[in-house]
Amino acid sequence: MTVTELNRLARDVLEQNFPLFWLTGEVSNFTRAASGHWYFSLKDASAQVRCVMFKGRNSYVDFTPREGDKIEARCTVTLYEARGDFQLTVEFVQRAGLGALFEAFEKLKNKLSREGLFDDAIKRSIPAQPKKIGIVTSPDAAALRDVLTTLKRRMPNIPVILYPTPVQGQGAAQSIANAIHQANARAECEVLIICRGGGSIEDLWQFNEEIVARAIASCAIPTISGVGHETDFTICDFVADKRAATPTAAAELASPSREGLINALKQLKSQLSRNMQFILNQHEQALDYLARRLISPTQQLAQQKLQLEQLGYRLHAAMQQTLNTKQQHVLRLSQNLAHLNPKSVLTRGYALVQTKSGAIVSTSGQLKSGDEVTLTLGAGTAEAVIQNIRHNINR
Repeated sequence: MTVTELNRLARDVLEQNFPLFWLTGEVSNFTRAASGHWYFSLKDASAQVRCVMFKGRNSYVDFTPREGDKIEARCTVTLYEARGDFQLTVEFVQRAGLGALFEAFEKLKNKLSREGLFDDAIKRSIPAQPKKIGIVTSPDAAALRDVLTTLKRRMPNIPVILYPTPVQGQGAAQSIANAIHQANARAECEVLIICRGGGSIEDLWQFNEEIVARAIASCAIPTISGVGHETDFTICDFVADKRAATPTAAAELASPSREGLINALKQLKSQLSRNMQFILNQHEQALDYLARRLISPTQQLAQQKLQLEQLGYRLHAAMQQTLNTKQQHVLRLSQNLAHLNPKSVLTRGYALVQTKSGAIVSTSGQLKSGDEVTLTLGAGTAEAVIQNIRHNINR
């Protein structure tokens, strides 16, 4: 393999097999580069190791190590491939002697975790619209000013109740716990902010005490922990219902944004206006459609009159046609009747012969010599006596 491949493989092995750990040593060969990174060595009586702490991490440290300082470093093992140097990447440093505090911190954290005080299942949600907000902190703390300024900016109409307590020094943990119990007993607010500004682990240690953790756990009011800076973690953060990176962030979590609510109302107003306009347009279109179908009484009467006139005209035409048809039929019948009328025949020189009894004589066999008959002519009648009778005369 190549040297690059070898160094990369060695780096992977180191990084995968060494978890994040604490190392104690004396600072040597400390250098701050132009980039802001720190380069130094940690040593003891028998050995030393190169270290690098990048700018993004050392900016959170509240002191600059000096040559000979005893420090504790939280770091990971790696290999700088370009030179093949074994080195440590330091995430955090503190002055030596704080290891006992971290040990106590981890011990209490594990104990409370096993008891279930950190479980998400028991965490309560922070009310979106609290009527009152409580604050547990020192009246002289800068954190209080930050919280009040943020609350005033976001929602100035929400009343704030301060439960004052020292947040540093001997007996502060008991005072903090008492303030939390007082807020819980008075039940005046819907959310409780427990806060203080940043500082060293010793400064924040009061919020790592078990008495404070159990006071928070027993509080019926939803709690927000806003202790220290973003990189600071305390037992208070784990027990509280919500952890905020800073006191200002805690105030933002506890209060609704007035500007946000106004914008939301504007959006709702705009949406409501659009919906109302849409509904009005739909109904207007429906009215227009119905209006086109709707006829006024005058128009309706006029249409009905026109229909009646048309029906009358059609009836008259039908009657006239029927009358004409009947008249033609009667005329034909009259003509036929006229043709069949005996009198019409008689006018052409024929005569109707009847016996005295009125019977019509149609054959010579009905007569005998000497019978008297009546002759009906085209005009008038005549009486005659039969003298000669001839039968079977060919026509």
